[in-house]
Parts: sequence; C-alpha cells; structure tokens
Amino acid sequence: MTLRLFKAAAAAVALCAGLAAAPAFSQSFERPVRIVVPFAPGGTSDILARLIAPKLQEAVGQPVVVENKPGAAGNIGADAVAKARPDGHTLLLMDIGSLAVAPSLFPDLSYNVEADLAPVGMVMFGPYVLAVNPSVPAKNVAELVAYAKANPGKLAVANSGVGALNHITAVALARSLGIEWKNVPYKGGAAASRAVVSGESNVIINGVTATLPFVTSKQLVGVAVTGEKRLPALPDVETFKEAKLPLDDAGTWQAILTTGKTPPEVVAKLNAELQKILALPEIQEKIAEQGGMVRPGTADAVKTWLSTNTKAWGEIIRAADIKVN
Repeated sequence: MTLRLFKAAAAAVALCAGLAAAPAFSQSFERPVRIVVPFAPGGTSDILARLIAPKLQEAVGQPVVVENKPGAAGNIGADAVAKARPDGHTLLLMDIGSLAVAPSLFPDLSYNVEADLAPVGMVMFGPYVLAVNPSVPAKNVAELVAYAKANPGKLAVANSGVGALNHITAVALARSLGIEWKNVPYKGGAAASRAVVSGESNVIINGVTATLPFVTSKQLVGVAVTGEKRLPALPDVETFKEAKLPLDDAGTWQAILTTGKTPPEVVAKLNAELQKILALPEIQEKIAEQGGMVRPGTADAVKTWLSTNTKAWGEIIRAADIKVN
C-alpha cells in the first residue's frame, strides 16, 4: 500500500511539474503571433510556414497566423518584421539568400539586415531544380546549353522576383556558360513555376519544394539539381557538379527570424520550440517528401551563414554588374 501511494504521489508531482513547465513558454506570448512570408502563397517559404504554424500555436498558446507580404524580392515583408515590436510576436520565414543579396542590390534598403532582424534558427535546405517546359528540346544540361547558344535571347527564365537569389543564380549561370537568356520576374516561386508550366516562360531555377511536383508530374522536365547528390525523387537528373556547372551549392536556405532587439531569452525559447517542431517525424517526413532536408541549428549559425553568404553573393553581383531599378 505504501509503495502504491509513493508511486501515485510521484506521478502527481511529475504531472504537476509538466503542467507548470508547459505554460512557461506560452506565458511569454499575450497576443496572436504572425509568421510573415515575404513571397506569394504556394512557394517554399509559404509551404513551410503553414507546416510549422499549427505546431508553434500549440507551444505559444496563442493563434499563429501566416501572412503573405510579397514584393521587392522579399524586402517588403522583411521590412515589416524589422519594424515590428521587438517581442517575438512577429516572425519572418523566408529564403535567407534574399537577405544575403539585399545589401548589394538595394543601396537604399529601408532596414539593416544585421541590426534590425534577429535570427531564430535555420529550418531547411532545399536544392534548386533547373527545369524547362517540355517544348524546350533539352533533357540535360549539355542539350540546354547547346540550344541556348544556338538561340541567343530566345529562352525566358522565370524567377521569383527581381533580386531574388534564383534570379542572381540565373544571371551568374548565363555569364559562366557564355549564353544569353531573358530573365522574367514573377511574384514568387509558385507563380514562376506556373508560368513555365504554361509555356509563358521556358526555363526555371527554383526551390525543390515548389518545383518538384511539376517535374514528377511531367509538366516540367528536370535538367539538373544543386546539392551534394541526386534527389531520390529524380534519380535520372544530374547534379550541377556532375554537369560541371558552377554554384552547385546554391539553393533555398529557409530560416526563421524575428525583429531585432527582441530579448535574447525570447529568441532562445523560440529556437528551442523550433528545434522540437523540426524533430517531429511527421514534419521531417513532409519536408523530405518535398525534396528538402531539415536543417536545425542555433541562431548564431544563421547569423554566420548570412555573414559568409552576404560577402560571397555580393562579389558575384558586383562582378556581373547586376543592378535593380
């Protein structure tokens, strides 16, 4: 009897401790939380935000809403987060490659990436897929390059917005290959993909999450992928490295940030909850199904990534003399 009472008391203590710990994080949040996606619905960032939002809502004990604020290569949405109240209630989920190129492309940027945004944590790496409309007579890189050289200026390459990283990648790729194609901006990666599917544009370099479904359904033809190895869903599509293309490590690096000067303890709590969410098998499976790879990590890791890539992409932008009006 005594042993049973002891076990019951221990269980009660554990339950109370769990209940006390559960709201500790949520007590930091007193109103709805926004996840700002600075691109149109349907793209990689939007898909991830809507995957994470319900789980984060459970953690904070407040509604978590996804708000799309597209425009200016992600800068409109990023600016909105940069100018929000610094309390962790406004989050930014985006391909941080756009943040890495922004200082070099936009001399009059309305916010300071380093000072006005606080990294929370990396979410995912997604390779880029180089794909074409089926009407383009190219099934691999060699055929695409040969066609582009024989038809200078004929191919239109869709991108997710002027100054977006897939735009910069397409410009740098054309320069290195000695080809000429037109770069056509759209409002987000999903719109760019649809434009190539419809034949309005011919080529796309875009994140795997938004592009893979069109390739597997034969609406687009996969030509090459970035990253260290071929994608399981596209085993016959060569990597950039195999095709001897530059920028083989380019891709969509998705991360969550919040407003600069948010208290470090709030950022740390958000990071801890993000790690828990990314560790869930159902989240990992859904990201893997989209061709992405979960990339959990610290806020400092995001900061280091941004510093390194801001310098590297800045050199490419200056060498190619890429300018945004």
